[in-house]
Amino acid sequence: MRDLGIDILFKGVNFQRLLEGLWVSMRISLISVAISIVLGLLIGALMTLKNPVIKVITRIYLEIVRIMPQLVLLFIVFFGTTRVLGINIDAEYASIIVFSFWGTAEMGDLVRSALISIPRHQYESAAALGMNQRQTFTKIILPQTLRRLIPNSINLITRMIKTTSLVMMIGVVEVLKVGQQIIEANRTTDPNGAFVVYGAVFILYFIACWPISMLARYLEKRWN
Repeated sequence: MRDLGIDILFKGVNFQRLLEGLWVSMRISLISVAISIVLGLLIGALMTLKNPVIKVITRIYLEIVRIMPQLVLLFIVFFGTTRVLGINIDAEYASIIVFSFWGTAEMGDLVRSALISIPRHQYESAAALGMNQRQTFTKIILPQTLRRLIPNSINLITRMIKTTSLVMMIGVVEVLKVGQQIIEANRTTDPNGAFVVYGAVFILYFIACWPISMLARYLEKRWN
């Protein structure tokens, strides 16, 4: 046990600190996901409109998010707003802003793809049955859109959870940062501790993301 460095996890409150760091990561990602879903539905619906101005604006927004690394966005929001605008933003709030900005664009594009994938005859059939626009959307279009959204949206959510490890670069003490602190504090007494600590971080991320993937599979099977 000591040769492998496993005991480093159970020294003092090390494991508790890892769990607290994981909660910080999950809190940032879950709040960002919730915001991204709500705003993404709106942005996705706007992307389907034929208004050229809206199309250009949403396309530029999407391309900025896809081209710009999340780490650069974190630095811009956290350090840039302080230097340029004189606004002191908490690191965790800055992380939520960046991940919501990123997630909204990605979710919006997923919603757009799902909406335009609905065959035209679905609308025509609903109209032939005497349904109005609200009934057509809520009873015909929305259920099919959600089924198309599930696989890709779950993938986006898990990516957002994993990418929260970047927030350590602006001072947020999340699970990976806690792991590094534990390793540094025990470098001389537990030289093999890095393997065990990072292995524990891997397992914690897996435990956090695996139920989400299982939920997606369950919903897909049920709806199919």
